[in-house]
Formats: sequence, C-alpha cells, structure tokens
Amino acid sequence: MPRYIGNPNFEHGQKHRIGVLVCNVGTPDSPTTTAVRRYLAEFLSDPRIVELPKALWLPVLYGFILVTRPRRSAKAYAKIWTKEGSPLMALSKSLATALRQSLRSHLPNEIVLELGMRYGHPSIASAIDRLLKANARRILVLPLYPQYAAATTASTYDAVYTHCQTLRWAPELRLVGDYHANEHYINALSETVRTFWSEHGRGQRLLISFHGIPRNYFLAGDPYHCQCHATARLLAGNLGLENDDWSLSFQSRLGPRRWLEPYTDSTLTEWAREGVKKVDTVCPGFAVDCLETLEEIALRSSKIFREAGGNELRYIPALNDNPNHVRALEALIEPHLSGWLETSTNDDHDELNRLAAAERARAAGASR
Repeated sequence: MPRYIGNPNFEHGQKHRIGVLVCNVGTPDSPTTTAVRRYLAEFLSDPRIVELPKALWLPVLYGFILVTRPRRSAKAYAKIWTKEGSPLMALSKSLATALRQSLRSHLPNEIVLELGMRYGHPSIASAIDRLLKANARRILVLPLYPQYAAATTASTYDAVYTHCQTLRWAPELRLVGDYHANEHYINALSETVRTFWSEHGRGQRLLISFHGIPRNYFLAGDPYHCQCHATARLLAGNLGLENDDWSLSFQSRLGPRRWLEPYTDSTLTEWAREGVKKVDTVCPGFAVDCLETLEEIALRSSKIFREAGGNELRYIPALNDNPNHVRALEALIEPHLSGWLETSTNDDHDELNRLAAAERARAAGASR
C-alpha cells in the first residue's frame, strides 16, 4: 500500500492560499564536467527529450554522450558563467522575485509564488512543497516557454503530476499551455527590439531564432513549429518590418536527425555570402538568457557569421526581468486565476468558519 506524503505544517482550519509555480528548464550547479554530466544525465534521460526506447537510448547516453559531451559543454558554460552563477538561474530568480512583488502589490495576500526547475535545483517537486507549506491549495503552473513543445511544456506537466501523485492532499491545478501569441508578450518583445535599435541603431536584417526540435516531433503533431512562426510574424508585424527585413530560423540541433529548418547557422552563412554585413538576432522562445543565447548565438553564431563574410551579429537580450516582461506575465497570470480570486474570501476562509473547522477536527481526535 503506498504511503502518501502529508504536509508537516498542516493545521485544520488553516486559511488557504493561491500558488503560482513558475518553471524553467534548469541548469548545472557549476560549469564543471561533473556538474554538467549530472545535469545532462537527468535532462537526456527524460523520454520527452529523446523519444527512443530506453533499451536503445540509454547505452548510447551512458556509453558515449555522457563520456564525451560534458567536458565540451562545461567549457561553453564557463564562458558565460557569472559571479551570480548560471545566467539562466540568476535571471529566473530575479524574474520570479519581480513577478512575486508585482502580484502581491495589487492582488490578495493569498497569492504565493515559487520557482522550480525541470532539471537540477530547485526542483519542481521542492517548489510545490514550498507552496503547500504556505498552504496553497490551488496552484497555477506557468512554464516559461511561450511556444508549447512536448519536450518543454509537457515535460513540465509530467514533473508536476508525478510529484502530486505522491501527495496525500494533492492541490487543485491549472496549467498555462502557451502564450506565443499573447499581445502583452508580443508587445514586450517588440519594445525590447525597439529599445535596442534606439540605443545601437538598426542592422540590415533581423533574424528571429528559436530552439529547434526534431522534425519527426513536428510531423507527429507537436504545435511548436507553427507557434514559432506565429510569434515571428506577430513580432515582425508589430515592428513594421517588410518580408525582406527579417527571417525565422531554428538553432541548437543535436545529432544526425533532421531538425526544424531553416537552421540558424545556415541562414547566417547564406546572408553573409549575399553581402549582408550587420544582423540583429532575437530569440523569443527563451524567457531569460542562457547558454543557447549567450554562448550559442552571441558567441558561436557571431563567429560563424564573420567567418562567412559578415561584419557583425548583434544579439538582442531576452526579456529577462525587464518590467515589460513582468507586466506581460502578470497580465497572462491574472485571467488564469479567474474564479479562484473571487472565491478566495468565501465562507471556507472566514475566520469564524476556520476556527469552527479547527474545533471540529480537534473533537474528532486531530492534534492540530
């Protein structure tokens, strides 16, 4: 018989709260081979990431990839590591803090917010536990992936459900699926690009680069490809760009399989050979800057562009903890709390009823 986890701080009649669980992909604890190997082992063992039978995939993962790749990846992480640690972690924490403060400034005190990482620390499970410790009985899950993909958004759901299966009193859940076309998100992206251009001038073309996924995932019904195109079109339209002013591409492919095209590195090489000298690049799929933006795009892709004949590739930072980003996420969150906020002061939460509930529990033999 399974033994379910209870809340050690639970008291009968406690006032319930509303939780917001903000999730990102995660990061190694340090830019070392050991830490990266540990992180990649968890990441690449996720069947949402690599959709192959374990009997075929795990021998390759542990016999080859985790032997060769961690050292190379650790060097890449070291190039972008800061005194605050991993940029993804530091910026995710800063964003979560700003969002928590903003929500509390005008929504009820019943709102609590925690940050959880799909891989590494702090885990999604630990974040849920912190929300439950604060007596959040209703939790909105917000994956920081504007475009839905099974490898990111659905994997986050998996982690949430897996942990909730172990709980004696599982919380009521709501899930944000995507926000790829949300007007507040598009406006925040547009404002970031316009601010960059006002400060640094405008390049000849804008490359809108998204993380890729294997093409067969798309053919199997994943909506990610279509949502990336929708985001790019909306962003370009908001900026008033003509078709020749911009293009969409996909980065970060891995292995010999065919991934979503066109590839970012191929596009940059082609542009350079056409005589394009200055390119601006933005990566709308990344809520905060990370290895894929700061090292892959700003460093490696820039080198590829120069070696092909271009002069300058300029990376436009992610939304990060920009106030426009905070406002956009807040505008996304509030409609998802509809009904919860209106009932947060219902009879179950009245002081007299809570005291009565606690008294009834004590009469039934509960110690708290």
